[in-house]
Amino acid sequence: VEILFDGSTATMNTRALISATLAGLIRPQVSDVNMVSAPIMVKERGIIVAEVKRDKSGVFDGYIKLTVKTEHRTRSIAGTCFSDGKPRFIQIKGINLDAEVGQHMLYTTNADAPGIIGLLGTVCGENGVNIANFQLGRNRPGGDAIALLYLDAPFPENVLEQVRAHKSIDSAKRLHFDVGA
Repeated sequence: VEILFDGSTATMNTRALISATLAGLIRPQVSDVNMVSAPIMVKERGIIVAEVKRDKSGVFDGYIKLTVKTEHRTRSIAGTCFSDGKPRFIQIKGINLDAEVGQHMLYTTNADAPGIIGLLGTVCGENGVNIANFQLGRNRPGGDAIALLYLDAPFPENVLEQVRAHKSIDSAKRLHFDVGA
């Protein structure tokens, strides 16, 4: 696990951010983890954690990037807060985007191809799911793409299955964040 603090975030006391990140990372396997116990539990599981701090290197004043490497793959996510104070995802799996973090979200992966926006919009509309914000990113034309939809309400399981059943969608997941309504 690597946690990168870039720009203004590199000058912060990052201990609490690291503990919160580690707690969130292992919570799916360990339900009783908290910010105090997370660093210990991670160490007991043999997970190596690297903290990296660097001066501002991009267009953002500061951001945090989490990279998780396993023997099978590497995944990363980066986020920042803009001047409005709202958190944003700015990169997922190396794909740049600008997505406001909402309480209820849908995350999809697919090949970059025509029709995905229409597909997701139609499935949501036909099932009464209102999209508050819709952000896309891709690594190159025709390559890997992602969509993040910020929704007004939780995404129903039956609608999620409709999205997953479409041949153009590689994966679809509901996300929930405690950011308020």
